[in-house]
Amino acid sequence: MRARSRRENWLAVVLLRVSRRDLSFCLTALLIFCLGSVLYQFNGGAPKILLDVGYYLGRFSGGHGPLAPRALPFPSQVVYNRVGKCGSRTIVLLLRMLADRHQFTLISSDIHNKTRLTKREQENLIRNISTTPQPFLYTRHVHFLNFSRFRTDEPAHINIIRDPINRFLSNYFFRRFGDWRGEENHVVRTPAMKDDERYLDISTCILESYPECSNPRLFYIIPYFCGQHPQCREPGLWSLEMAKQNVLDHYLLVGVLEELQDVLLLLERLLPHFFSDVLNIYKSPEYKKLGNMTGTVHKQTPNLEALQVLYQRMEYEYKFYNFVKAQFHLTKRKIGLRTGPQPSRHYSSVIQRKDLQGELEEEEPEDSLDWTQQT
Repeated sequence: MRARSRRENWLAVVLLRVSRRDLSFCLTALLIFCLGSVLYQFNGGAPKILLDVGYYLGRFSGGHGPLAPRALPFPSQVVYNRVGKCGSRTIVLLLRMLADRHQFTLISSDIHNKTRLTKREQENLIRNISTTPQPFLYTRHVHFLNFSRFRTDEPAHINIIRDPINRFLSNYFFRRFGDWRGEENHVVRTPAMKDDERYLDISTCILESYPECSNPRLFYIIPYFCGQHPQCREPGLWSLEMAKQNVLDHYLLVGVLEELQDVLLLLERLLPHFFSDVLNIYKSPEYKKLGNMTGTVHKQTPNLEALQVLYQRMEYEYKFYNFVKAQFHLTKRKIGLRTGPQPSRHYSSVIQRKDLQGELEEEEPEDSLDWTQQT
């Protein structure tokens, strides 16, 4: 009994000594852990130095990979559903140079004539886009894709539009004669087009209401922002308002081609990982040599009567264009971008003036990055 009592007393003494000695240490360690956890959350994760140490330790740890991945830029997913004949080919040329310089994944789709997709096609395309290695920029001629509808992370959407009549004229003559690159010129691009259609006078096409120069063919820009709903293809107030709302809800930036240098400056400010130094590339002789090859050839301007008819037919297109331009100018003011007056050519204001004929005789600027310098 005495031996058992001595063992129990000894155990009690040991436990008492351990608890007294280490109690303060345990409480202090617990407090430090809690404070560290709070700081970790507030600071968005571990300090950069720890991430770098973990990265290099993992890099040389026998092929087990990095212990902590490098942080991706935000946003790391960008979709540019480029509108046809709004400077998109020149922007894609810029992006190819930028992708090599900044090491992001650029996917430029070769599909140019399928902008409207079935629900299954939308789902498959969104899945393919979302599985692209990040950071990435995906670009294609396609009407707005609502990623949230398919419960997928929303990318940052960007786009550029231009004066609707200018866009229409550029497309009209591009289909017939191509651009300065040569490989898409004339019959190479539209081999089935007959000569009487290819050389059809633009004013005649408008005034005599040929299908190419009438609605719904003229209703082109709005569906790119309205989306994939069948009603988005019908000129009207519903599709206009849906397009406006999507711009406000989903697009990081929608610029206007007539102010291209400011568009590039804002893209560089808003998406530096993708567009850093884009303005210097844009102004470089190397780029200008390539960019000037995308201008549409043999462009002509319709007469005043035809322009007035065309403007009336494109009523909703101009309402949307003016809305986007106002939002673009608002973004410039918010960012603090101060630029001087930019020479531009908007048919909506020119048509209503009496001195139009003198301006119509001037050569129309081509669809290239020299737009703001040529107008």
